[in-house]
Amino acid sequence: MSLTRVTVTAVRNLHPVTFSPSPRINILYGANGSGKTSVLEAIHLLGLARSFRSTRLVPIIQHEQATATVFGQVELAEGGHSNLGISRERQGDFTIRIDGQNARSAAQLAQILPLQLINPDSFRLLEGAPKIRRQFLDWGVFHVEPRFMSTWQRLQKALKQRNSWLRHGTLDVPSQAAWDRELCLASAEIDEYRRAYIKALKPVFEETLAELVKLDGLTLSYYRGWDRDRELADVLAGSLLRDQQMGHTQAGPQRADLRLRMGAHNAADILSRGQQKLVVCALRIAQGHLVGQARRGQCIYLVDDLPSELDEHHRRALCRLLEELRCQVFITCVDQELLREGWQTETPVALFHVEHGSITQTHDHRE
Repeated sequence: MSLTRVTVTAVRNLHPVTFSPSPRINILYGANGSGKTSVLEAIHLLGLARSFRSTRLVPIIQHEQATATVFGQVELAEGGHSNLGISRERQGDFTIRIDGQNARSAAQLAQILPLQLINPDSFRLLEGAPKIRRQFLDWGVFHVEPRFMSTWQRLQKALKQRNSWLRHGTLDVPSQAAWDRELCLASAEIDEYRRAYIKALKPVFEETLAELVKLDGLTLSYYRGWDRDRELADVLAGSLLRDQQMGHTQAGPQRADLRLRMGAHNAADILSRGQQKLVVCALRIAQGHLVGQARRGQCIYLVDDLPSELDEHHRRALCRLLEELRCQVFITCVDQELLREGWQTETPVALFHVEHGSITQTHDHRE
């Protein structure tokens, strides 16, 4: 699975651009501020209907333009093509089109175009809030476990009902008991899917990390969001008064976390910024392997400013691992000479020069 054609209009400082990427390695190079990251942001919009640079829409849409649009043609792993489109307006509305039909949710985009992002903010996966790690975990589970999405929706509905009751006390006792029961059932299923995923992820992560850096004592563990020795129903009953005081449910899958530790310490407190980046790269590459095993369509990797904080040895090691995934990769850098060499001769590599919001292909993978 790969993007064969991308068209971008009114995203950041990009001029209306259309380009045809290589199915494997694509290097976008140019000066700072030239629009390289905006190209990755446009692809991210196409796959997730949101930006990785801003939670606000206004900065994404070009000045004096009402709408930003991205279109992409995807070559599917099972054969044939799919045409995707995303349009975002200043008022907050957005339209998703898949093969000429309006789509209901961004999850449909993500199913067709699974994206992995590695950028200078990637270390937040280690030192940021648990929510960031839950999103990383659930992204992986979503792509390998077909039942996850419907169960996750059940969980969100039950949690919303319980939290509303905690704040307003509007449910009668039988209704409250029914929603608690549904919350516990959905929570058990979500926990089961997450556990199975982590069990598969850990050995791949450890093997991948060993290819990048030696970090003795680093461990990856999963906290499900409540006491592992107690049933959630008992935890909810025991914390009811506190939940009512707080106005929301304290225990459950919505509190889950991935824990990376060096001995007795959080890894983020011990590791250098460069080491953190390598750990996050190993996590995301391991996810790519699992997605590739679960479904024929592999991830597309967006790697912004790859040389940042990595010396030549680690840069080459990371490129080798990305190459071994045999998936489509978009990499940005200032100096293309840092990344142009070192790929296997049979690997298609395309170079694109980005300057003042325009893209020019300078090396065709077919040459």
